[in-house]
Amino acid sequence: MLNRIVIMGRLARDPELRRTQSGIAVTSFRIACDRDFKSQNGEKGTDWIDVVAWRQTAEFVSKYFSKGRMAIVEGRLQSRDWTDKDGNKRTAIEVVADNVYFGDSKRDGADRGDSFGGFNAPAGGYSAPIGGTSEFAEIDDEDGELPF
Repeated sequence: MLNRIVIMGRLARDPELRRTQSGIAVTSFRIACDRDFKSQNGEKGTDWIDVVAWRQTAEFVSKYFSKGRMAIVEGRLQSRDWTDKDGNKRTAIEVVADNVYFGDSKRDGADRGDSFGGFNAPAGGYSAPIGGTSEFAEIDDEDGELPF
């Protein structure tokens, strides 16, 4: 079975960082995803998708994302059933985020004082090499032939 989802949209509000009783970080936020087509009256619709992130991903999102910032969320779709205080059965459908990436550059999104403009850093704090260093070796091309 496969349950993978990738969505891209803007945060509808600032993420809310909370902690479980055992101290595990959890963040919930909502993504507004515009539809690619217009309705009969000529307007584009918007889907409002709830997202939950846990642990390092939760801390990353709450630190570097804010309302209006474009995000790319990669994860799985989950449904939860519960009974509310009035005894009604309720269902919530949400994305459980495995990774969250920047979908815009710092100047395009909301400025929260971060230093990560322009590249997509996966959740958990990984970043692209800084200072022009490269992990690739130079290829000596004296004879002009490719080495493969």
